[in-house]
Amino acid sequence: QVQLIESGGGLVQAGGSLRLSCAASGGTFSSHVMGWFRQVPGKEREFVAAIIRGGGSTYYEDSVKGRFTISRDNARNTVYLQMNSLKPEDTAVYYCAARTGVRLAMTWTEYDYWGQGTQVTVSS
Repeated sequence: QVQLIESGGGLVQAGGSLRLSCAASGGTFSSHVMGWFRQVPGKEREFVAAIIRGGGSTYYEDSVKGRFTISRDNARNTVYLQMNSLKPEDTAVYYCAARTGVRLAMTWTEYDYWGQGTQVTVSS
């Protein structure tokens, strides 16, 4: 059983930056594909970014490409999401997720473990 705890959310002005962290425990972190998703009230959870087990391959949702960077430190059992040039439409609760297996996945139903979420609010 993998436990995930996100941190780093907050309030930022448009154009600013935030770095989200997700600390994992209770499993073999390096054996999981890691992803970030976000959700606003009334909408389905949306894929943001994913990274394979070794960190050599990543994938991003189109609206965040060039602005967000996902990375992982397997020695620290932590995955990060660096968010730059933030926009008001990036406002959401951001969730960290872990998936057993080797393939990147962009659908929330393909992930096995979830954090509790961290709120990101971007003011205009």
